[in-house]
Amino acid sequence: MDLQNYSLVSEFVLHGLCSSRYLQNFFFIFFSSIYVAIMLGNVLIVITVISAPNLYSSPMYFLLGNLSFLDMWLASFATPKMIRDFLSDRKLISFEGCMVQIFLLHFTGGAEMVLLVTMAYDRYVAICKPLHYMTMMSRQTCIKLVLISWVIGFLHSISQVAFTVNLPYCGPNEVDNFFCDLPLVIKLACMDTYVLGILMISDSGLLSTSCFLLLLISYAVIFLTVQQRVAGGVAKALSTCSAYIMVVTLFFGPCIFIYVWPFSRFSVDKLLSVFYTIFTPLLNPLIYTLRNEEMKSAMKKLWNGRVTFH
Repeated sequence: MDLQNYSLVSEFVLHGLCSSRYLQNFFFIFFSSIYVAIMLGNVLIVITVISAPNLYSSPMYFLLGNLSFLDMWLASFATPKMIRDFLSDRKLISFEGCMVQIFLLHFTGGAEMVLLVTMAYDRYVAICKPLHYMTMMSRQTCIKLVLISWVIGFLHSISQVAFTVNLPYCGPNEVDNFFCDLPLVIKLACMDTYVLGILMISDSGLLSTSCFLLLLISYAVIFLTVQQRVAGGVAKALSTCSAYIMVVTLFFGPCIFIYVWPFSRFSVDKLLSVFYTIFTPLLNPLIYTLRNEEMKSAMKKLWNGRVTFH
């Protein structure tokens, strides 16, 4: 095929979540409120961790602050545009903007997956090797683990974008989602991308599945260790790790479904995309604050300090 006879695509048309004007007006108000709640909740966690010396010196809360920071980016790569598009008849995004969305999604998503594994390792050391906890999870170790998660996220993302940006796009240019999702974008290239698509999406599927398996192994070891050492060990392990298990399930479930079965045409893909890009960053601060007395106490002190100051 002579690709020079085709004009290059300079923009993509996003279908969005729905075509109903009534629903789009409702979604504009609904998701605007959700996005504000996401940013306020995660900013509050980051500020609380930085402001409270006992939390900032704790490896668990240091990692939690980094998770909230990533959640803000994960929620921001596409949500503001989606909200703005609810008021537009034509939902357009430039080619460059589309590639930026793909990069940010896989960068923040990949980094968050590895960070969740790091947080599971932190809980493993705290429960299974408590006497060595502060040595094994020193501040330098925590910083290195966070940097590793960012590097892996960057390498994963740049490998996706490097192939995607060089594909020839000559029409059609319609993406059936509210953001540029990799499986949908590569199908628009005017060449056979089936094998390339399998390789690229397998990268995401492999990262998601391998991190998920590592998390399952970590929590299985924690359960077994606590059960053997402490009376009522299962209940204690559940109370300690339940928040992490909820976050892991909510985040990895949709990711694995989309990238292990990427070529399905089920509309459920849109729902899952909304879930892991919007609702997971919203639920993370709720799960960690509502179930954590130490975090709630630090937030109250921070608020009381601000009230006293004013």
